[in-house]
This record gives sequence, structure tokens and C-alpha cells, in this order.
Amino acid sequence: MKIILLQDVKNIGKKGQIKEVPDGYARNFLLAKKFAAVATTGAVVIAQKEEEKKQLLLREQKAQTQKLAEALNKKQIIIKARSKDGKLFGSITAKDITAEIRKLKLEVPEKAIAVGHLRELGSHEVKINLPHDIIIAINVTIE
Repeated sequence: MKIILLQDVKNIGKKGQIKEVPDGYARNFLLAKKFAAVATTGAVVIAQKEEEKKQLLLREQKAQTQKLAEALNKKQIIIKARSKDGKLFGSITAKDITAEIRKLKLEVPEKAIAVGHLRELGSHEVKINLPHDIIIAINVTIE
């Protein structure tokens, strides 16, 4: 039986996908629990249009992320901190770096910044893992 998944089902597929499953499994489990609907011609056309919309939205989000990556590649982050003999009194974390990036009118989630605690003065390379598998490196200078 051909069905359209109404939500993600483990070992079957994701929401909106059209799948071929055994009749009994479809009737007794998927349709009964409202995990799926029968794939009629009208429902298939609607599901395909929704998939196209989702793909278009995904491409737009990827383009926006790429623009953000290009903007960040050109920037240098300078953070002023208190120190003694080249060692900081505290440490610079992802939260501090995110705050400095926000001052540049760019928005990067704190979880995207892959850095531990920076505890020394000088220049450090910090990796940022943006959505859609885009990884960039920025230069953070601590003064």
C-alpha cells in the first residue's frame, strides 16, 4: 500500500515522504495511529508541492548562512581583557566571542563556536560551525 507519512516514523521515513509498505502494517498501525495517510493522487500532488516548498526554504537558509560566513571571514575580533604577565585573570569563552560578534551586527549562535577557554593574550584561531555544514575560522585577538 502506498502511504504519505504525516510525521517521522522510525525505520520508515520522514514526514511528507511517500512510501510503499505492507497493507497490514499500513492499516493496523500507521493509519490507525494517524502516522500516515493513504497516498491518493490528490494527496501525492499536495505532498510533492510541500516538499518543493521545503527544498526552496532550505536553499534560502543555506544562502543566508553562506552570506554570514563570507561576512565573518573578513572580520577580526578584538577582545580587551585584564591580565598579568600574559595570563588572563579569567578566561574568554564562546559567550564573550558571541557578544563581540553581535557588536558587528552579525548573529551567530553560541553553540556554533567551537572553543574552550582562552586564557592567554595574543591571537587565536577559533572555528565556527554554522548550519548546513559550513565551517569557518576567525581570528580572535585578546589584548
